[in-house]
Amino acid sequence: MAEEGYCVKCKAKSIMKDEKVVTMKNGRKAMKGKCSKCGTGMYKILPKS
Repeated sequence: MAEEGYCVKCKAKSIMKDEKVVTMKNGRKAMKGKCSKCGTGMYKILPKS
């Protein structure tokens, strides 16, 4: 899938690795993964579809 997100630790956009789609408490979908550069956890809220 190679989803791109913002890494807070790197302070830059980077590609997520080991990403998976999760559902938040309010029912919205989100992408959860790790930064490919530093390994920090990343989270991206997906648009409504």
